[in-house]
Amino acid sequence: MEIVTYPMTLDYHKEFCWKDIMRKAISLGYRSHQTSTCGLHVHVNRNSFGETSQEQEEVISRILYFVEHHWLELLKFSRRSEATMNRWAARYGYESTPKAIMDKAKKNCCGRYAAVNLCNYHTVEFRMFRGTLKYNTLIAALQLVNEICDAAFSMSDEEMQRLSWSEFVANLEEPELIQYLKERNLYVNETINAEEEL
Repeated sequence: MEIVTYPMTLDYHKEFCWKDIMRKAISLGYRSHQTSTCGLHVHVNRNSFGETSQEQEEVISRILYFVEHHWLELLKFSRRSEATMNRWAARYGYESTPKAIMDKAKKNCCGRYAAVNLCNYHTVEFRMFRGTLKYNTLIAALQLVNEICDAAFSMSDEEMQRLSWSEFVANLEEPELIQYLKERNLYVNETINAEEEL
C-alpha cells in the first residue's frame, strides 16, 4: 500500500490524523521501516522558493549544497543504508559552490532516483528518508525538510557554504525534530531512550 497526500502545510500535517492512520496500518500488519521497499518522499512546491525560475533555481541550488555538504548527517537521519541510498536516493556529488552542484545535477543521469529529485515540473522531491509508521519520525522528517528549505531560502550562497551542521541544529525549535536528532546522536551527545521503528 502507498499513501499519497494532497499538498499540505507543515502545520496541517501536524494536525492531520497521521497517528490514527499509522495505528491502523500497524494493527492491520503493515510494515514500513522494517522492509526494503518503503520510502518517505517529501515534495515541496517550487513556487515556494521564489516567483521566477531563476529565484527558484538559486534556492534549490542551496538545498542541493546543504544535502551534499551534510551528507553523512542526512544519511544517518534517513535510516537508510548507504547501498539503499545509492539505489533509491543517490547523491549528485559534492562541489564547492551551490551553482556548481546545480550544474552537475542538471547533467546527472540519476533521473528521479536522486536524494533531491529535480525531475518534477512543479515540485522538488526529497527522497532520502526510509519509510516509517512512527509518528514522531514522520513529523521530524517533514520538519527537517522545512528547515533545510527555510535555510536555503533565507541564506546567501556564502552563508550556506559556511553553515556547519552544529550551527544548523543549534537554531532548531521543533520538539519532534530535536528528539529525533537526539535519538540519532545528531543533536547532542547525550543518551536517550528511543522507541523501535515500525
